Amino acid sequence: MAINLSKGERVSLSKGLSKIKIGLGWDPNDGTGADFDLDASAFMVGSNGKIPQDGYFIFYNNKFSPDGAVEGADDDQTGGASDGGDDEEITVELNKVSQEITEIIVVVTIHEHAQRNQNFGQVRNSYIRVVDQATNEEIMKYELDEDYSIESSIEFGRLYRRNNEWKFEAMGKGYKEDLGYFLSKYN
Repeated sequence: MAINLSKGERVSLSKGLSKIKIGLGWDPNDGTGADFDLDASAFMVGSNGKIPQDGYFIFYNNKFSPDGAVEGADDDQTGGASDGGDDEEITVELNKVSQEITEIIVVVTIHEHAQRNQNFGQVRNSYIRVVDQATNEEIMKYELDEDYSIESSIEFGRLYRRNNEWKFEAMGKGYKEDLGYFLSKYN
């Protein structure tokens, strides 16, 4: 049975878990005008909070990490790729993650949010979930329950390594920024 997380909650991943899928889902509110193009990205950072090289920033133009551990999502430019399921997915092979990486932060941004006058307050049913790839069983899920009416990007959650054990934290931290902000934050 899956664990439903609240903002800030942390959960250890089972030791036998090797390959996971991080599923992200959302539904734009009807009647909000232009299509919503939400993009999932992953920042693989070291103990200094920075990506060790550009290849550890996973997004629609760089789908594979240099260590072969992370595969990024295909870009769903309208939010219509799924019907109630994950809109974008990132896969992680935990045992392949380079030892210099201590965290994988999953961020979702609204592409061209300023030009389209869009924010996460116009998006509903947003969530991040972790699924065991071997069994396709959902391990945990965090549903955003705040309004985020001025935020255009959200750090949804993070995987982090402590004492050679992987854990997940539900973050839900919103920003009034675009992807460039996170590039400067983690680069």
